[in-house]
Amino acid sequence: MAFIAVGYSYAADRVTGANATLDIEPGARSAALGSAAMAVDGDYLGLFSNPYQLSDVNYAWACFSHTEYYEDTKYDFASAAIPLGNGLGLGVAFARFGADDIPYIKEGEPLPEGSNYNTLSIADYVFSLSVGKRLTDRLSLGVSFHGLYREMDQTGYGFRGDAGVRFRALDRLYLSGFLKGWTSSAASWESGEFEYSSPEFYLAANYGIDVPYLYGKLGVYWQSAGLFHQESREMDFDEDNDGGGRIWEDPLDWLAGGRGGLEFTFDFGLSLRAGLSSFTTFQSVTAGAGLTIAKFLKVDYAFESHPVLSRVHRVSISVSPYLFARAPREGTPEAMAVRKSSLLTEEPEDEYVEESVVEPADEKVVETEAHDDRAAVQDQKAEKSEGQELIESEELAPSGSNIIETDDEILE
Repeated sequence: MAFIAVGYSYAADRVTGANATLDIEPGARSAALGSAAMAVDGDYLGLFSNPYQLSDVNYAWACFSHTEYYEDTKYDFASAAIPLGNGLGLGVAFARFGADDIPYIKEGEPLPEGSNYNTLSIADYVFSLSVGKRLTDRLSLGVSFHGLYREMDQTGYGFRGDAGVRFRALDRLYLSGFLKGWTSSAASWESGEFEYSSPEFYLAANYGIDVPYLYGKLGVYWQSAGLFHQESREMDFDEDNDGGGRIWEDPLDWLAGGRGGLEFTFDFGLSLRAGLSSFTTFQSVTAGAGLTIAKFLKVDYAFESHPVLSRVHRVSISVSPYLFARAPREGTPEAMAVRKSSLLTEEPEDEYVEESVVEPADEKVVETEAHDDRAAVQDQKAEKSEGQELIESEELAPSGSNIIETDDEILE
């Protein structure tokens, strides 16, 4: 199908942004990090641009997100990540982007009275299938295919195939490459028109730093602009700008067209995030927060600003049925996080237990303490008997006589 599509593309119209619905970032976590989804792992709402993260999925997850744009346009997304074992994961996603109850008048019909308009809906429906495989301890590969059905004034169909690779360069440093539309991104319309967009390649990186003083971890995420085409300034609305330059034409301009964000995650599950959707303007700032509840439920929120369009609020939820009913399996990152959290909360109790535990090497100390306790009890009994003997002696002895007894005599 890919070879047929490439061959047929020579007879098609080349456009920019065919099937642009596939470029929308559905996950609130990735959106709050400047939409640098190619660098964000563990966000299974970002399967459109990060299929290789499925190689690390340990439990089944069901994810949902909802976004409301301007003019009552809505974007709803649902995905599922399923582990298949041996570093292999499967992802399935479904999305709808559109608007409903749009009033319209057919050509030649009179204007209706009041608000008695006919209404219609326009929407894009997307179905996606992704697979991620861990090839080595450091290298992971991901492939995804997307199908699109468009319902507007005329119907249409579209498809796109993507591929990505991730490499662990250091212990906490990951480098990624993503080829968007290696089959080309093509769309066919009911009128017979066929259009496509050429492939594009992106780079991404993320790095994690432990911050023990604040009981958390800092994550840094970066995603580049496209290397092949002039898409690095898609967020810049300067009319004098020609759309940005390729990396070999202007490396600084290419770097400025990237995006990125920072995320600090506390050990108890709270995450704070901030980023930029484009380094060319601070009017593209993003922010958000997330909370992990009992390891099986993740709730995320994102705020996105735009230089021209209205602000966007995005909410997403991820649920793991396995973690809801069972504890994390030993050896997985979730189990290590639970153990770390329990050690943090039970530190005073552990210190008390350590102090009260007596090793076999300290048996002499225990015997000495027991001997001291028995000696103290004997002293108390001796003092009591001494007092009773003194009273009896005073009653029987004549006046003026003194009876003096030392502790040594009593002990003997």
